[in-house]
Amino acid sequence: MKNKKKVLITGVAGFLGSHLVDSLLKKNLYVIGIDNFIGGYEDNVSKNIEFHNIDCCDLKKLNSIMHGVEVVYHCAATAHEGLSVFSPCEITKNNFQASVSVFSSSINNGIKRIIFCSSMARYGNQKIPFHENQNTEPVDPYGISKVAAEKVLINLCDLNNIEWVIAVPHNIIGPRQKYDDPFRNVVSIMINRMLLGKPPIIFGDGKQKRCFSYIDDCIFCLERMLDSPEVNKQIINIGPDEEFVSINEIAKICSNITGSNLEPIYRKDRPKEVKEATCSADKARKLLNYKTTTSLFKGIEETFKYIKKRGAKEFDYSKLNLEIKNSLTPEVWLKKEL
Repeated sequence: MKNKKKVLITGVAGFLGSHLVDSLLKKNLYVIGIDNFIGGYEDNVSKNIEFHNIDCCDLKKLNSIMHGVEVVYHCAATAHEGLSVFSPCEITKNNFQASVSVFSSSINNGIKRIIFCSSMARYGNQKIPFHENQNTEPVDPYGISKVAAEKVLINLCDLNNIEWVIAVPHNIIGPRQKYDDPFRNVVSIMINRMLLGKPPIIFGDGKQKRCFSYIDDCIFCLERMLDSPEVNKQIINIGPDEEFVSINEIAKICSNITGSNLEPIYRKDRPKEVKEATCSADKARKLLNYKTTTSLFKGIEETFKYIKKRGAKEFDYSKLNLEIKNSLTPEVWLKKEL
């Protein structure tokens, strides 16, 4: 640990956080990781870090482990955009309150830089591709909680002369993603269902369009945010702006890769779902030398290999509860049909 830069990462049992840990360990950094295992797997946690099983909302415990940390990556989130309309209390607590707790502890301990992983949900229903200079217009509690956290981050950091960077990832896919979560990660959900011998379920007509970013390309950008002076006080989209595809097309690719021949089951639209969402990656190219190195097909294929090797699982509804149950709530969630 002597003479090593200390970095703290939240959400190290999760998909994004665990990959970031591996990347920063290769840079010979001392990594402190925290997680409460709501949205990740225990075997995602690296044995080569100082790990603490802490909820981000626990300010007292955060303060006890922050001493000497120079940079904080806040990756932890309950990243359930669709669910947030029906579980707004839990989702906003784990995104807004938890984020403010991390920011407060960081500033209290004299952190040099905070790197916050926000969400493409910040843009809402606007003209595509999304650019960082657009106004934020989130349409659901998840997006609102992320934007609120951004505003508090900027407010507190500017007041206390702390460097900040806001990364805006775009539908990340790849190994280690939680695939037995019924409320998020469309690619992983589809692959898991297909490996269980079940057809994919699509909300609405499936013509919703998205871009998907492979985990390695996202980590490439986050790693460069560690100490680059050019990115201080910048909001930067992370994700491809090339392969813009519909959910129907995603289902076909997953079917081809898994060998499943089952036709999708269509259910009614989820409330507040944005129809088209893609970002401009121009700023990331300029400031981070970003480029897409893994194609959509390859990214889905690597996700499939991971899930197949680990083993398909029945979906786990025990981590999060539906707080609002009414005629708008997706029936597949009410009846636990995934």
